[in-house]
Amino acid sequence: MKTTITIVDNLSTNKSSYTQAVDLLIKGEVVAFPTETVYGLGAIATSEEAVAKIFEAKGRPQDNPLIVHIGSKEEISAFTHDIPKLAEVCMDMFWPGPLTLILPLKPDTLAKNVTAGLQTVGVRMPEHSVALELLRQLKQPVAAPSANKSGKPSPTKAEHVFHDLAGKIPLILDGGTTGIGLESTVIDFVSDTPTILRPGGVTKEMLEKVIGQVSVAKSTDHEDAPRAPGMKYAHYAPDSPVYLIENSITKVQQAVKKIHSEQKKVAIIASDLFSQIKGDYFFSLGKENQLGDAGHLLYQALRNCDETDVDIILVPVLSKEGVGMAIMNRLEKAANGKWFHI
Repeated sequence: MKTTITIVDNLSTNKSSYTQAVDLLIKGEVVAFPTETVYGLGAIATSEEAVAKIFEAKGRPQDNPLIVHIGSKEEISAFTHDIPKLAEVCMDMFWPGPLTLILPLKPDTLAKNVTAGLQTVGVRMPEHSVALELLRQLKQPVAAPSANKSGKPSPTKAEHVFHDLAGKIPLILDGGTTGIGLESTVIDFVSDTPTILRPGGVTKEMLEKVIGQVSVAKSTDHEDAPRAPGMKYAHYAPDSPVYLIENSITKVQQAVKKIHSEQKKVAIIASDLFSQIKGDYFFSLGKENQLGDAGHLLYQALRNCDETDVDIILVPVLSKEGVGMAIMNRLEKAANGKWFHI
């Protein structure tokens, strides 16, 4: 299969720019497209055969549910029911935007492989002109995980999608670099207390200002099926092993010395404060304590490591305040819980 990249300007409303993508989706194919978080790989959510092509292209585990993307709130009534009032408040406040709501699923409405057999569905309305125009022209719900090889860092550029999925999908809509750079926050409204299953750009603090108490779930145990994407398995990982390390210049210098003594090469992914440490490679997450910049740059930095001959990747931990919770969630997954000890 040949993979075509079509450039679609982020501000464009030229409907003809989307015709090929809409036609492919209607025919049961998959299409990659930009959102404000990362690039997604979409298929019409009511077609089990089309959705199966997402899992095939990504090599994604079948028990990992997909998020359904919509272009208007009116679409949600076709496949959900008994929407809690607090969920409606969040729709009004945060949609379009990087917030996925877990809601009760109306039986026999979506393809079964979208929800991995669960009686709930994750739904969001993306805040990106390309994604919204595509969805509004299509007028159907689209299931779309991140458009990358399963387990690898999510794509924030069309070239990342092409690197991972060339020859496996027919079309990539290139809308430039994504803004936030981290996947959406996922919040469960089926629980007694609204519960964040995956942190993202809409933070716990932002949610609590609007709906009151919000809890945060732990990652799913290996024996259990995940309730939302990103809760299970090692995720977001480059080819070389990632190790978390204390946020200390001295500790990182000692670690680099130890790694070099073993004749190995090391990359450091960190704020510019660490740029003078003499590792073999350095990839910046921006200025110290600028967590929004760090989130935007994280996946690019992880992918950059795959272009090197590095043996070990060190990442000093960041604050878990605000969007830092989402960044550390991704880093803990990328490292699969590994810490570098001197």
